[in-house]
Amino acid sequence: MRTQSQNLKDARLTFSAGPKREKALKPLREPHHLSISHNIDRYPEITDPAVRNSRLLRRLTPSQLDEVLRAAAYRQFPAHAIVAEQNTRADRLFLLVTGSARYFFITPDGRKASLFWLMPGDALGGTCLLTEPAEYLVSAEATSQCRLLVWQRDTIRALATRHTILLENGLTIASDYLVWYQASHLSLICDNARQRLAQALVSLARRIGQPRRNGVSIQITNEQLASAAHLTHFTVSRLLGEWQRNGLLSKSRGGILLCNPEMLFSKHSREEI
Repeated sequence: MRTQSQNLKDARLTFSAGPKREKALKPLREPHHLSISHNIDRYPEITDPAVRNSRLLRRLTPSQLDEVLRAAAYRQFPAHAIVAEQNTRADRLFLLVTGSARYFFITPDGRKASLFWLMPGDALGGTCLLTEPAEYLVSAEATSQCRLLVWQRDTIRALATRHTILLENGLTIASDYLVWYQASHLSLICDNARQRLAQALVSLARRIGQPRRNGVSIQITNEQLASAAHLTHFTVSRLLGEWQRNGLLSKSRGGILLCNPEMLFSKHSREEI
């Protein structure tokens, strides 16, 4: 059983982002819809442990799990599509099956504040589990081509009434969000520029990194990293250049190869600015 302090420590390594200018939300493109009712075996990704052991579905019996999965629709979203949009009716719950996505928020003055990344097994849109109808607090966008399970609000609430473990799992996920927020806020107050950038890189390596022979590859731009660590583009470029000269990473167009993510975090976790 993980302790609250362990969750907080991990959350401080979660990819969080500061605001950047965003002209407008990209419109939701209607995704291809595939129903999985009575034919789950057609989609082998759904049997992946990351999905069946997701925090949303944890502790369901095999029969309960099959019932919940068969009540969902199976949908595809292209990269950059908006899966859920803030301030719109929370009428669907999603579970990421393949691909990646991330939360973000558009501020009143039009800036885009990127939050954390979502990977297979992560649920989004949990607001629709509430008794009173509500709106999505943040938006979610696909960062690659995605496949998701989708439950309509009435459907998932009826399932949660029969299988209350779904509501308990939803509360656990909500608690994780609070831990993440606490860690993100503490990082802004207590950590220096090197620490915040190192934390962002290590978190990205754990969440979306691709193992390579000589390290972990992350597809991300300097601008996105600057937003992630609440730093200027200049500061990020300067630190990445320094770390590249020291052999901790190598840069390429649109990506970074971390030679040793844990060493990077350990080396800079206690440094001064």
